Amino acid sequence: MTTNSSDMVTEQAIFRRAELLLGDEAMKRIAEKRVIIFGVGGVGSWCAESLVRSGIRHLTIVDSDCVSISNVNRQLMATTKTIGQVKVDALKERLMSINPSAEITALQQVFTAETAECFELDTYDYIIDAIDSLKDKALLILLATKTQSQFFSSMGAALKLDPSRIKTVEFWKVQGDPLARVLRKYFKRNGQFPERKFQCVYSDELLENKMPIDPNDKGNGTIAHITAIFGFILAGLVIRDAIR
Repeated sequence: MTTNSSDMVTEQAIFRRAELLLGDEAMKRIAEKRVIIFGVGGVGSWCAESLVRSGIRHLTIVDSDCVSISNVNRQLMATTKTIGQVKVDALKERLMSINPSAEITALQQVFTAETAECFELDTYDYIIDAIDSLKDKALLILLATKTQSQFFSSMGAALKLDPSRIKTVEFWKVQGDPLARVLRKYFKRNGQFPERKFQCVYSDELLENKMPIDPNDKGNGTIAHITAIFGFILAGLVIRDAIR
């Protein structure tokens, strides 16, 4: 009798190597955690994959965009075959192929002042910020730090090439990152500040584009190994905290 390979796929088998490293109790704690990621582009998509491969079962991914050709060089689910697909749907399909038992909620939405309440931030153990928009990022920081959830944020991953310069530090101690600097000015100008400290992933490297920016795609130059490392570090922060 031929055995279907899918019949042999169990969570115990999938996560055996992680269990060897972390232990059974730690894996159970990881599996119970609820995580939401805002923005599943170059940073958030890799974070999502790392979390699911590490045993996170309850994951919500939020992004309003569709896959474009300019995403293919650095975003996990972006390939020439997924161009035009909704990002969160393409990523969910990928994540479910890793662990079919995972509970992945894909929301094609944007986090704004108008939509913030519908995400019920208080219901998550971990909130991860990989948003590009300054105003929306600032709002997520303000609201997430009011919750009891652990909150981790990515600063800018563009215009960087040296992975050895990527660091993790408390937000107000970030140095050399333009996005963090603009965020701090934004908070001071509006007289609103995060309720508590939180960890950021950032790099103090800042290169320049060697080619003119395409007016139809105004993003700065970015490369996969940098955005992926940002995402992996965010996932690492979650896993390390979850097993304490």
